[in-house]
Amino acid sequence: MNPEDLKNIAKLWFKAFNEHDLENLLELYDDQAEHFSPKLKVREPETNGLIQGKNALRNWWKDCFERLPTLNYKLTRLTADSEQVFMEYTRQVEGEEDLEIGEVLEIKNGKIVFSRVYHG
Repeated sequence: MNPEDLKNIAKLWFKAFNEHDLENLLELYDDQAEHFSPKLKVREPETNGLIQGKNALRNWWKDCFERLPTLNYKLTRLTADSEQVFMEYTRQVEGEEDLEIGEVLEIKNGKIVFSRVYHG
C-alpha cells in the first residue's frame, strides 16, 4: 500500500474512535490483530499490556468508551510508509489533564494487524 492509503486508514480510525463507533473501529482491524498499550498494563495487568483478536479489542474499547464518555483524540501528525503509520495525537477527557500520545499502526492487506501506543 502507498503512504496515502495508510494515512486514510488512520483518518478513518480517528473518525470511528472520536464517534465512539466500536463497529467501524473494529472493521479496520484484522481478526487476529494485536494491540499493546501502557493503559492495558495498568487496568488489566494479566495482559502485560498486550491483547489479541477482535473480541479482546471489542471488550477493551467498549469499557473505555463507557468509562470515558467524553474521550476525544485530537490529531496532530500522521507519518506513513508502505506498511506503517505513526500517529501523534492528544488524548482529551473532560476533567483530566491532556495526554500526548504516539501510536503505530502496522497495516497489511488494508487491515491493522498490530498497534502500539506510546505515552508517559
